[in-house]
Amino acid sequence: MYETSDIRKGLKVLMDGNPFTIVEFQFVKPGKGTAFTRTKFKNLLTGGVVEKNIRSGEKLEPANVEERTMQFLYKEGEDFVFMDGTSYEQVSIAAETVGKQNDLLSDNLECTVLFFNDRPVDVGLPNFIYSHVTATEPGARGDSTGNVLKPAILESGAEIGVPLFINEGDYLKIDTRTRSYVERQKE
Repeated sequence: MYETSDIRKGLKVLMDGNPFTIVEFQFVKPGKGTAFTRTKFKNLLTGGVVEKNIRSGEKLEPANVEERTMQFLYKEGEDFVFMDGTSYEQVSIAAETVGKQNDLLSDNLECTVLFFNDRPVDVGLPNFIYSHVTATEPGARGDSTGNVLKPAILESGAEIGVPLFINEGDYLKIDTRTRSYVERQKE
């Protein structure tokens, strides 16, 4: 059982028989009454967000979840196929579970797949990926006031904003959490 002092972002707990992850929390100590932690939980099965106040001294039940490092293989219809690197078991995961980050997936990318009762409920990409630019417009000369970005399409199909000096074929480091350009890389 978790105490209220164990609450942190990303903690997986079980409430009403469903797995939740803590998205946000704030400790509140009012002038009158007992202290509590205002917490936002994301349901790992439905994706819904619930806000709940947890009084000091309450206990949270840990969720029976397992994280596995898996390799993305290919897209099959609307599903995405991942392979466990140790057992070579292949798992087909629905597009809703992968979420809107699916356009950043490229072949053989190592991802973290979260399982609840042997059912995949969440896919986590690494913080940074490396990809080639397949299409972008040439930057206009002299347009360098401030942080000017232009759209670029990566080899995975994702579209992100990049600085004007980026050209087709450049190899980039991309932050998957913010979907933004970090730096140009040498291969």
